[in-house]
Amino acid sequence: MKSLISIIALLGSISSSLSGAAQWIGLPETSASNAWFCFRKQVALDKVPKSAPVRIACDSKYWLWVNGERVVFEGQLKRGPTPVDTYCDEVNLAPYLRRGENTIAVLLWYWGKSGFSHNSSGQAGLLFDAALDDKPLPSDRSWKVIRHPAFGNTGKPYPNFRLPEPNIQFDARKDIGSWMSADFDDRAWLQAREFGEPPVAPWGKLVIRPIPQWKNSGLRDYVSTSEMQGKNGVVVTKLPYNAQITPYLKIDAPAGLKIDIRTDNDVVGNKPCVRAVYITRKGVQEYESLGWMNGHQVRYSIPEGVKVLALKYRETGYDSDFAGHFSCDDPALNLLWEEARRTLYVNMRDSYMDCPDRERAQWWGDMVTEMGQSFYVFDHAHGPLLARKGILELASWQRKDGSVYSPIPAGVTSERTQEIGGKKVEDGSWNRELPLQMLASVGWYGFWTYYQHTGDQQAISEVYPAVRSYLALWKLGPDGLVVHRAGEWDWPDWGTNADAAVLDNTWFYLALKAAVEMARLTGHAEDLPDYHQKMESIAAAFNRNFWKGDHYHSSAHAGDTDDRANAMAVVAGLAQPEQFPEIRRVLADKTYASPYMEKFVLEALFLMGAPEQGLDRMRSRYHTMLNDNFSTLWENFGGGKDRADMGSCNHAWSGGPLTILSQYAAGLAPTTPGWKTFSVRPQPGTLHAIDAGVSTQTGEIRVVIRRAEKQFRLELDAPVGTLPTVYVPKPAGGEWRRIQVNDIVVWDAKQETHPVGTSVSHLADEAQFYKLEIPAGYYTILAD
Repeated sequence: MKSLISIIALLGSISSSLSGAAQWIGLPETSASNAWFCFRKQVALDKVPKSAPVRIACDSKYWLWVNGERVVFEGQLKRGPTPVDTYCDEVNLAPYLRRGENTIAVLLWYWGKSGFSHNSSGQAGLLFDAALDDKPLPSDRSWKVIRHPAFGNTGKPYPNFRLPEPNIQFDARKDIGSWMSADFDDRAWLQAREFGEPPVAPWGKLVIRPIPQWKNSGLRDYVSTSEMQGKNGVVVTKLPYNAQITPYLKIDAPAGLKIDIRTDNDVVGNKPCVRAVYITRKGVQEYESLGWMNGHQVRYSIPEGVKVLALKYRETGYDSDFAGHFSCDDPALNLLWEEARRTLYVNMRDSYMDCPDRERAQWWGDMVTEMGQSFYVFDHAHGPLLARKGILELASWQRKDGSVYSPIPAGVTSERTQEIGGKKVEDGSWNRELPLQMLASVGWYGFWTYYQHTGDQQAISEVYPAVRSYLALWKLGPDGLVVHRAGEWDWPDWGTNADAAVLDNTWFYLALKAAVEMARLTGHAEDLPDYHQKMESIAAAFNRNFWKGDHYHSSAHAGDTDDRANAMAVVAGLAQPEQFPEIRRVLADKTYASPYMEKFVLEALFLMGAPEQGLDRMRSRYHTMLNDNFSTLWENFGGGKDRADMGSCNHAWSGGPLTILSQYAAGLAPTTPGWKTFSVRPQPGTLHAIDAGVSTQTGEIRVVIRRAEKQFRLELDAPVGTLPTVYVPKPAGGEWRRIQVNDIVVWDAKQETHPVGTSVSHLADEAQFYKLEIPAGYYTILAD
């Protein structure tokens, strides 16, 4: 309990009210699902306040206007910083207020349903807590409220049980007009009911939103709009790429006609996703459906009698800039990096998601892959915050027995049951542990990767007790290896021939490796002997039990040799260099890994010093995905003929090659937390030109590589405050004649001693590289 309280505090729990009197408010009756509420409050000010902070919370989403000007477009994060608490937004109202009368208006959308990304409180409510200089402005019974009569439910199909978001139907004949404006007459509205001050149930404590409000493009024209097909036909509009959007229309129509609005992602693998319906009133009218959807196209079903005046869209999404980059002389790999980036971005909003259409769920297997990519894509200011949020949530949802699970946040309703992974689960619920995903999450590629890129010791200190508790559930058997832990969904990867015993030991070994570093970092040296003993036990027994002379294969695995298992032996550091040639042959022959595990197969090839093979496999496995008309990557490799066979067309776990290209082909990686020291260790393989960059706390690091038969050129821009180590690859079958740094010769193969210029503090001749340690600055390194 003490650990949970500290995690909430780290997320930003509110300890005191701004106004001193804010109440959760709403309508007296129990809330129906998919209900929309309008709240209004008028306040008179003698002067414009210098400071006007407000904290706003609700279940589930809100839109805020002040004096008719929109301040927030889709505020509030999906509920679930912990299993019982609620996020809240912080907004500054000062730019929107004026002397005299001011009108505050809030539109609230209550879903009334849990899902794989939201834990419903079971009650619609609004909390508004403001201090306008010394004038409090709390939500209380003085606020007016009404249920908006125009919003309602569509007919079937409804979104599948994983999604908490309902479809939206808006009947313009029932609209109440510009109710957010100052001169609107709200005398017929009801007085708000007070439910109590935080932390009143069912909303719990308030946790300040740890990520920024959404980036908002404003309304934009589509790239193209088709002619209407038939009397009651469909207008197909094209988006510039797969994006999170809200669709807009302006039409002239008679009353009572129904317009269906959906994207080309409205059904994924026979699972219905979100859509919208608009029912016309008479005359010229415009409407924007406020629930976001995603895809490459938006399709408007336009009945006969409707004249279309304008169709537009608004893109919203996670507010972080594309600060990192990668390009090379292979157009296919450039496209792969770009599609991985687009796939990553469309899967970021309230949390990381596996896909933005079918589930919108923070599956941690996907999130591990997404985190690794994000540090090479986004700016350092906002980019890491979504990962931090997910890390703290995973720890705060830990169960009493020490187990962790995802996706979280999640909730439970009881409308129906579904069969998932061989288990019956209630509609909208999930609380099943996937053990290997959880080891990846708390381990080397999860929590520790976050720390390596950010240096955020505070977050690691808070979640380390959860890591320790979870790892204590894993046991070693008499043979010195991991006792298989099935959890509640025994899932190592999609596809066939997953060698569970080998994978168990590699993932647990990597988790222990990370735990050793976390224990040292957080001052828990007493935990180290146990971790070291288990690592030594696995290392001693691993090859004895699993190595078959030319591949890894456990006795319990009756299937074919597993490419994933052989790759993970390398990634975990349990395979020895003398085994690499045989493992490379396995990875040349076997392709059982799904896109989720393929990232680690590719990484193993680079770790074994086989970049040519790694790039060739990357091109081969992703060939089908890159030869379609989509800007994002598929869930499965599939056969390329049937869309259902490929899963979702925008799946987060498929972007592993982005990390491989930036971290290994370009060679950019932190060697101490926060990129204070970093390495440039390029493995270009078959590539002859690379240009890559990454955003760090000290500035952008950029490397430009040009490789020819008899020359290697590397330009590096290392910002002040960093210490880079550069590895110059040796030519095939030999060594360079000399190496120059900014026109100073620092290596001469003809001399017994190698002069070191003033900019190079250390130079070493290693097996495949020349190693140069240099201070921050701009360098041109030339080897010939």
